Amino acid sequence: MSPIVYCRGTTPLTAPPESLCEMSSLSSISTVFDTWTGTVAGAAVSGLERMVSPRLVRLVEGDSGAFALEASKPDNAPREVAFEDGKFTGANLAPIVRGSRIEIVLRPARFLFRPLELPARAADFLDGIVRAQIDRLTPWSAAEAVFGCSAPVTQGSEGITTMIAAAPRRLAMGYVEALSGFHPSAIAVLTEADGGRIRVFEQKSRGAIDPVRLSRTLQVVLAVAAVTAVLGSIVAGYMADSLSAQESELEQQITQRRAAIRGADGGERSPLALLERRKYETPASVIVLESLSRLLPDHTYVTEMHLAGNKLQIAGITRDAPSLIPLIEQSQHFTRATFYAPTTRSPSDPGERFHIEAQVEPRNAP
Repeated sequence: MSPIVYCRGTTPLTAPPESLCEMSSLSSISTVFDTWTGTVAGAAVSGLERMVSPRLVRLVEGDSGAFALEASKPDNAPREVAFEDGKFTGANLAPIVRGSRIEIVLRPARFLFRPLELPARAADFLDGIVRAQIDRLTPWSAAEAVFGCSAPVTQGSEGITTMIAAAPRRLAMGYVEALSGFHPSAIAVLTEADGGRIRVFEQKSRGAIDPVRLSRTLQVVLAVAAVTAVLGSIVAGYMADSLSAQESELEQQITQRRAAIRGADGGERSPLALLERRKYETPASVIVLESLSRLLPDHTYVTEMHLAGNKLQIAGITRDAPSLIPLIEQSQHFTRATFYAPTTRSPSDPGERFHIEAQVEPRNAP
């Protein structure tokens, strides 16, 4: 019997493959992330607008077509302006509009109103649903109209009702373009309805902060931060492993070197042992010279002496050179005495000139 896989939106009889469940999970995570960044961006923009709130100037269209001017600071501001030939006339609006938030409230007669009933779950996606349904509810497409909807009203336990207001885009853009040259911070077009005013269009200046753009920027920043954190973690882990390997290798080399030093110190071929042996095996020059002075007769004079390791070479003058060989070999300090050069006798010399070499036997070992 095959196992049953459950996934949101499915039944045990139609269990989807694991890939569809994973895609659904990723889509849910993406939706939550988009909602969170949108909420943060909206809160940031709202807080900034409250801190630096521009002056509100409202133009309310009357039945005669003239606009009543409502400003938060009505100093020297006209009470009514007219709109003719695509321009507002009757007053200099430039100092009033510049840097202000403008709300143009048009008469309801200029709009087409349509009620729309939706499930209660659609309240969070109301703007998207209205945009998708605008060509069905009005004679215009979404690109040809300005439109908006009122706050949803609950109908029963599972339904809501909203009122859609729509008008041709060229109608609203005529008023917007007439005021854009005065550089306001934002322009909004509204109309009156039973449930309150409905905003059908809003345009902010280039320097204004857009919540959607801020949300996307926040998403990019968070994504870059996440990628940087992951890369940093990978690099840190690699560096830690590399340093740990180098440390282990150094410790192993130090241990081997210490073991080699300890082993060499205890052996016969260690530097200390060789130096100690050389000290006892190499004859001292003073001892050799003293031994020679005791062996040689009084008529013998040493003029040269060379000591290289255990090999001794002496040269000098004596009355009887051959008799020196037995004397030297009889000593406990010298062996294998022999002439390494001919014995000569000069008329000016008081005796024979000899050259003898011998092997020195160390006798000072412990």
